[in-house]
Amino acid sequence: MTIGTWVPQRRTGSPPLDYYLLLDRPGGLHESAEAIVVEEFVRAPDWSTVGLRSTAWTPGAGWRSSASFSRAMRGEPELRARVRPVPRDAADATHRRLGGGPLADETSLRAHFHDHQAFPTTAPLRLGTASAPPGCHERRMYRVLFAGEPAPDRMAGLAAHWRPTVDPAADGAPGGHRRLGDDRFSWTVRRIGGGLAWALDLTAELARPADEAVGPIMQELTSAVRLAGLIPVTTERFA
Repeated sequence: MTIGTWVPQRRTGSPPLDYYLLLDRPGGLHESAEAIVVEEFVRAPDWSTVGLRSTAWTPGAGWRSSASFSRAMRGEPELRARVRPVPRDAADATHRRLGGGPLADETSLRAHFHDHQAFPTTAPLRLGTASAPPGCHERRMYRVLFAGEPAPDRMAGLAAHWRPTVDPAADGAPGGHRRLGDDRFSWTVRRIGGGLAWALDLTAELARPADEAVGPIMQELTSAVRLAGLIPVTTERFA
């Protein structure tokens, strides 16, 4: 996969949906997709995760919504090994190949989200303006948890694209920083939990309290890591 030029986009309307293929023989010489999964995280105003909507399509059964299947995608290693995060055009090509014709637009796909999975929520620890650097009204810290293992070449591609901010203390984990107007962002992707999971840690130093400043860059970063082969689980806010 070519990472391409990474430019944060200001969000207009709902964020793009996430697409996955379910493979019949993962890692084999003749692996092929037998189903398409479409998901959307439900976000609180501050961009933390409060729920997940999903639906899956197969040629025989059409679209079916199942929160338990989305949980299994993340928690069951055998099923997770069959799941491939893909961009929309790859899902569309598979939908056509399997006889479904052109993939519906995202508004129509959202109509298939019937089984909603709610996430427990807690208020973040507010550190206040005393912990923020000069010129920063609010400092926020987020962690996006991911399940699975990334494709090594794609993770290396992220590290190369986000240079020169690769953190040697984090085993060469890819990371970066960006300034958008008066807001500053820094992030890194690393293994956590003794190597059992991956996390994208994002720090936002905001010139003013504005949830909309966090959303676009969070969406871009999460999408980039997802397309490196990992499955997002939740987004937590720590400050």
